[in-house]
Amino acid sequence: MTKLFIFCMLILCGLYISCTGRSNSQSLHEPSIEANTANSEIQNQNTENFIRDYWQEHFIKANLPDYIIENIVRNLMLGPDFLMELLSILDTDPFLYILVDKQHALSENYAPTDLVELSSSAYSVTRQELMLRRNAAQALETMAMAARADGITLTAASAYRSYNYQVSTYNHWVRELGQEAADRVSARPGHSQHQLGLVLDFYPINDNFSGTPASRWLEQNAGRFGWSLSYPQGYEHITGYQWESWHYRYVGIELADFINKYFNGIQQYALQFIYAYSSIDSM
Repeated sequence: MTKLFIFCMLILCGLYISCTGRSNSQSLHEPSIEANTANSEIQNQNTENFIRDYWQEHFIKANLPDYIIENIVRNLMLGPDFLMELLSILDTDPFLYILVDKQHALSENYAPTDLVELSSSAYSVTRQELMLRRNAAQALETMAMAARADGITLTAASAYRSYNYQVSTYNHWVRELGQEAADRVSARPGHSQHQLGLVLDFYPINDNFSGTPASRWLEQNAGRFGWSLSYPQGYEHITGYQWESWHYRYVGIELADFINKYFNGIQQYALQFIYAYSSIDSM
């Protein structure tokens, strides 16, 4: 947090010096429009270089592609929104933004303490005893009511999975497909987002879901209710998993908007960036 505070202060000081410098220069020498434009371009370039230098380590550690980096830098140049939103997210429940993937695991002893069974007239379930954390369950109900108002019924097929359940599921896929193929479709125990109690698989849990009205509705609206697609099409080299059109993680409205605004809707990039920032800033 200290490093980010210093970064903000330096940016503000740079902007102040730039503004006062132009004001004094105008009053004493009345420079030409061309000179003012040149000075402004130099100042902007200096600010951009400073921003890139400051965040370069974060970008590299987060393994961000150039187009995401350029979007972040452009927004940092425009104002403090990106920084303020990042700080606000870091002040929320850390399990909303914790990175759980092939390289980062949860403890086998981790289990949410606020799990509730999914039961609502707003949506359907394929079986009993599906559970989510309370905040995710409430968000699901709100989203499902909005979907129903548009003539769409959402159906929950899989939710919280304990560590032991993951062991059973992963071993099943290894027996069926072999380990290499299983690793593309199933998380090793401890590495599943489902253990967070914040993930929901919508029915059907296969590629057929992508063509359904429910899938199309979620693509357009899930972010408004704090849900984010974890494994989008074409990003297996980033997420480590094949496309799963049915797998949505509840990250909260604020983080969902952050993901869509600055990371092109790619949850993995945003969570890698937040992880990188938290790791570097704590050094």
